[in-house]
Amino acid sequence: MRTTVDVNDELLRAVKVYAAGERMTLKAAFERALRGLLAGPAAADADAPPIPVFGGQGVQPGVDLADSATLQELMDAEP
Repeated sequence: MRTTVDVNDELLRAVKVYAAGERMTLKAAFERALRGLLAGPAAADADAPPIPVFGGQGVQPGVDLADSATLQELMDAEP
């Protein structure tokens, strides 16, 4: 169905960039966005794995969250 909708200029530019990056038409990008909106947040979250929650007092002393190599070593280390 053909319809006319007024869209903010910045939003339209962003959708055009997104569509080009995904190699899809502008129509397909709008349809994807509308389907996602209508599906609601529960549908988007249904595919995501649950996020584990751990107790404790936060980051342990000496752990630098910005140092991914050291974090990997700490996680791989024997307990």
